[in-house]
Amino acid sequence: MIDTLSVTILVEGVVGLAYSIWRKKPVGLILATSILANLITQSLLWIALSIFFRHYLATLFVAEILIWMIESILCHRLRFNRLNIGESLFISLVMNLSSFALGWFLPV
Repeated sequence: MIDTLSVTILVEGVVGLAYSIWRKKPVGLILATSILANLITQSLLWIALSIFFRHYLATLFVAEILIWMIESILCHRLRFNRLNIGESLFISLVMNLSSFALGWFLPV
């Protein structure tokens, strides 16, 4: 779990950094929110995958959608990030797709 969490935080941090610079958003605050969100959602993901291990792919698919929603809401609700709901949905989607795609191919 620590390996996948580290990779996720690194990948999503790079995406969050790039987005923050591109859209002139508060870099440190968005990175901190991403780390906090990943600590929560990665734990929930591993619990779900442990409980529903016989339905791994279905669980992973549903969990990733829920993770995207949770992280989007968190990014939006923490006002200091200065992200509207559309920006929150977008940045969370790109971060999660990036880490998921990389994680799918890495033997972590």
